[in-house]
Amino acid sequence: MRIVIVGGVAAGMSAASQARRRNPKAEVIVLQRGGYISYSACGMPYNIGNPDRNIEDLVILGVDSARNERGIDVRTGHDVVSIDPVGKTVAVLQIDDARGYELAWDKLILATGASAVRPKLPGVDLPGVFVVRELEDADAIKSYLQKTAVTKAIIVGAGYIGLEMADSLHGLGVEVALLEKGGQILPGFASAIVDAAGQELVRHSISVRTGVDLRSIEAMGADLVVNTDAGSVSGQIVIVAVGARPNVELAESCGVRLGITGAIAIDDGMRTNVPNIFAAGDCAEARHLVLERPVWIPLGTTANKQGKVAGANAAGADEVFGGIVGSAGFKLFDLEVARTGLGEKDIAGAGITAVTAVSHHHTRARNYPGDKPITTVIFVEAGSGRLLGAQMIGAESSVAKRVDVFATALHAKMTVGQVESLDLSYAPPFSPVYDPILIAASVGLKELAKNRVADKPTSARLPEPI
Repeated sequence: MRIVIVGGVAAGMSAASQARRRNPKAEVIVLQRGGYISYSACGMPYNIGNPDRNIEDLVILGVDSARNERGIDVRTGHDVVSIDPVGKTVAVLQIDDARGYELAWDKLILATGASAVRPKLPGVDLPGVFVVRELEDADAIKSYLQKTAVTKAIIVGAGYIGLEMADSLHGLGVEVALLEKGGQILPGFASAIVDAAGQELVRHSISVRTGVDLRSIEAMGADLVVNTDAGSVSGQIVIVAVGARPNVELAESCGVRLGITGAIAIDDGMRTNVPNIFAAGDCAEARHLVLERPVWIPLGTTANKQGKVAGANAAGADEVFGGIVGSAGFKLFDLEVARTGLGEKDIAGAGITAVTAVSHHHTRARNYPGDKPITTVIFVEAGSGRLLGAQMIGAESSVAKRVDVFATALHAKMTVGQVESLDLSYAPPFSPVYDPILIAASVGLKELAKNRVADKPTSARLPEPI
C-alpha cells in the first residue's frame, strides 16, 4: 500500500507518523512544497522576538529524522499541481529544477494547510512587508530585523498574531503602531477582556487605532508608509496579520467537496466525499461540540489530532476525531488571554438565547504574595443553564490552564451549576479558596436567575450539580 500525503507540517507529519505505526509495511510519502516540515508555527512570534534563537529551533522533526528514524519518504520542494482521483495519481513539480513527475497512490491525505490573507492593495508586496504564516515568513522577518535599522513597526490586524507580534517587537526596542479594521482589538472577545488587553497595550506604549481601513503601502526613502482612511503611519517594517484562508484549490479541482465554511468537508474519520481521499488540519473543517456543526478554526492542536486520525484510517483503521470547542490562548506582555467555546457573535449567529456573566477575582489567596487580578467572562444558555463558552485574561500562569477546565466542561456538556460544584484544588500559592472558575460559575448562576425572573418562567429548576 502506498499512502501519499500532500503537506508536511502539523497534520501531514502526524498523519505520516501514524500511518507508519499502524501499517509498518505501507509506503508513506510526504510531498511538501516548502523546505521545512513539522515545525511550531505558534512559536514563531516568540522566536522572532529573541535574536539569540535560531529559527530552526522551531523545527520539531527534521527531514533526515523523518526519513531515517521513522521510515517516511519526505520530499521537500515538491509541489502537487493536480490530482487524478480516478487513476489515483498526483502530478508533482520539483520546484528547484522545474521537473515534473506522476506519482500513484492507494490512499491520499490532503494536509495543504492555510495561507495568510494578503489584502489586494498597492504596495503589499514591497520589501519590508511581511505576513506570519510559514516558517519561511518568520525566517525572512528575523533576517530583515537583523539587517535593517528598524525603530518603528506597523502591524495590520489586532488578533492573536498581531498582538503577539506587538509584544515580540516591543521587546526588541521597536516602537509599534497597531492598526485594526474592526471596531475593537481581539475580534470575537467580550468587552471586559478587550478593555483589559487594551490597557496592557497602553501600559507598554503600543499605539492602537481601530476602525481604520487600509488604502495602500508605499516606500518613501528608508521608510514604509501605510495609508489609511484615517491618515498615514510610517515605519521600517509592516506585518500584515489579518487572518488566513484554507488552501482548498487543489482539493476542489479534483471533486473534493467543500463545506459550509469554505474548508474541506470531512466526516469524523477525516474522509472526504471522494473515495480513498482524506483531509486534515487547517485545510479542513472540524465539528464543533457546542454548535454541533462544522466550523473552520485553524489551530495546531486540531491539526495534529486530525492528522493522527487521517493517518490511522488511511492505513486501515477506523478511528474517529472527537471534535473541538475552539480553545486557544496567547501571551500579551505580562498577561495571558484565552478562550474556549462560543463568544457573543457565535451565540447570536447560532440564534441561541444566552446570558453573559462577568467576574473579577484574584489569582491567589489575598494573603499570599504575588496575587494578581483576573477577569472571567462566561456565556450560559438561558433555560438549560448549559455552559456555552468562557474567556479569561489575567497574570501569567493564571489563565491558560483555567480555561482548560472550562473546555473540559464544554466537552462534557456541563451546566454552569455543575461547573460551580467542581472539586478544584486549592492552596494559597495557586488559587483563592474559591477559584476564579467557581466564582465565574456562581456569577453565571445569578445572571441566569435574573434572566428567569425577568422572563417570568415556570418553576423550572437547574439540573442538580454532579
